[in-house]
Order: sequence, then structure tokens, then C-alpha cells
Amino acid sequence: MRSIYFFTLAFAAALAACAAHPSADAPPKLAVESYMIPSQTPGIQLYIRNKHPEGLTRFSPSRTLLYIHGTTQAGETTFDLPLEQSSWMDTIARHGFDVYLVDLRGYGRSSRPPEMNRPPSENRPIVAADVALKDVEAAVDHILARRGLPRLDLMGWSWGATLVGAYTATHNGKVNRLVLYAPQWTRDATAAGRQAALGAYQAWTPAQARDRLQAGAPEDRRDELFPPASFELWSAAALSTDPDGAQQHPPVVRTPNGAFEDIVDYWMAGKPLWDPSAVTVPTLVVRGEWDAVTRVGETQAVFDRLRNAPSRRMIEIGGGSHMIFIEKNRKEFFREVQWFLDESNP
Repeated sequence: MRSIYFFTLAFAAALAACAAHPSADAPPKLAVESYMIPSQTPGIQLYIRNKHPEGLTRFSPSRTLLYIHGTTQAGETTFDLPLEQSSWMDTIARHGFDVYLVDLRGYGRSSRPPEMNRPPSENRPIVAADVALKDVEAAVDHILARRGLPRLDLMGWSWGATLVGAYTATHNGKVNRLVLYAPQWTRDATAAGRQAALGAYQAWTPAQARDRLQAGAPEDRRDELFPPASFELWSAAALSTDPDGAQQHPPVVRTPNGAFEDIVDYWMAGKPLWDPSAVTVPTLVVRGEWDAVTRVGETQAVFDRLRNAPSRRMIEIGGGSHMIFIEKNRKEFFREVQWFLDESNP
């Protein structure tokens, strides 16, 4: 009887200890901060979001990452979209990283250039790569100064991959590792016929964006990959970043057309916008199997030209489109990227 009594006391003590000290398997709580920084253009402010484990006080190049979004999707509405109560940004932060995203000018919560206050036809496309790269530089320099670091990891999606690749090619000393998710490259010049003149910006509905971004995925699999509940969450998040556009009928999100002008003037004209052979940091190239926005030949072309990277890797994730990181198979995608980020960390 006495042994049972002492066992009961020990068991109760263990339960109390567990209550006082959460399981080591419990995900760490994250500190979140959102704020604005100045761009290199007077009057233009850039939206920054930062997440890291609560209590983190030591920062390093190998655990600091900046994400750059694509042609139409702001960083917060994709990289930090809380599907099943957790985003990709959360996932990386819970691995001990100090993670940032920036919305380039004209996107998300950053300042909109004055041309976006006028009808789009009144101005040429705005925020092409030359301008966007200045915003990338401003964000990188801000983070390095804030944390007292010499370099950080960079990751970009689609047009964002072009931007971080181009930035790294001329700033290798400020970059620790590079992740290129669905990078662009030159296309068949016979398909380069110029369409009607592009205006300063475009206005798109979430349904239109989904159709474009999931192009290549089997029609009968699209709802499976991106269920209606996830689509509604994403739609609401996107529309919330453009209150003026959200008041239109139907509600729209307005984003700059500079990246589309780059496609016509560079990629479809057979002129690379950057030189992958100038990259001298470890690089991961990754795409989804059904990505028809940036085709497999483009991904392969970028990888082949990364010949001066000390290590390079290319991965294709089955069952995913251009927007795999908010689709059903996103966790497999997350694991592959995280493994690359973690493998050389202390």
C-alpha cells in the first residue's frame, strides 16, 4: 500500500511539473512585429513584418531570413497566411529563425506610388525590377543594421526569385544562402508578341489570380489542392490589403504592372534580367510539378547557370502548382526548404 501511495505522489508531482513546464514538443511562442521603413524614394514607405521565437536575443546570418513576394501577391497574404493556424513564416520562425517579409512599393501595406491614384491607362507600368531591387536593398540593409549582421538568407517566389537572384549576383557578401522558388527565365522568342499596351497597374479578383497561379494543375484536382475554405481565407487576406480596390464591384486588388513589362522586355525577348553565374553562395532551386507559370525548362535553365555557387540543389515537389506553398502539399515543400536552411546551421 505504501508503494502505491508514493507512486501516486510521484505521478501527481510529474503532472504538476508538466503543467508548469510545457512539453518540449510544444511549438515555441512567436514574437511578432509589423512596422514601416523608408525606401530610397522620399515619401515611399515599405511594410515589414518580423517573427521569431519569444525571448530570442542572439541573432546570426544563418538564422535570419528575408522573403520577397511575387508579381501580384503581397508577402503577408501568402508567406504569412495562417492555414490550419500556421503560416510558412511561422514554420520557419519556430525553427529558431528571425524571419522577415517586405511588401515592395505598390503591394500589400506598403506605400502606393502616385500613379496608382490615377486610371492605369494614364501611365506606363510602374515598379519594374530596377525599382523593386532598390526596395529589396532597403529591406536587406535595414535588417542587417537592426541585428548587427553582415549577411542573411534570402528567399523569393517567382518574380521575387528574380529579384533576390539579381540582388545576390551583385551583393554576394550580404547573402548567406539563397532560395529560388519558381524562378523565371527566358522563354521561346516566337511567343513574344506584344499584347495591348500595359497600364501602370492591374486590378484582379482573387478568382482570376487563382486561375492564373494554378494553371497547369489538373482541373479536377484544383479544389483538392486549394480547398474552398483556404481560398476564402486567402481572398479575404488579399482584399484587406487594398481597401479602395475592395470597394469596387467586384472587389479587386490593384498591383503594379512593372513585372509584366519585364516579362515582355526581357524574358520573352530572350534577354536574361540577371546572371546566375555571378551567384557565389549556396542555392536551392525549387518548383511544383504542375507549375505552368514558370515552366520546368526555366527552372532548369537557372539551375544550370548557377555554376559558381559552392553548392546548388534543385527539387521538384509532386502535386503542386505555382502556389504550392498555400496548397495541400505545402508541408512537404516546407520540409525540403527547411532542410536546406537548417543543414549548415550551428
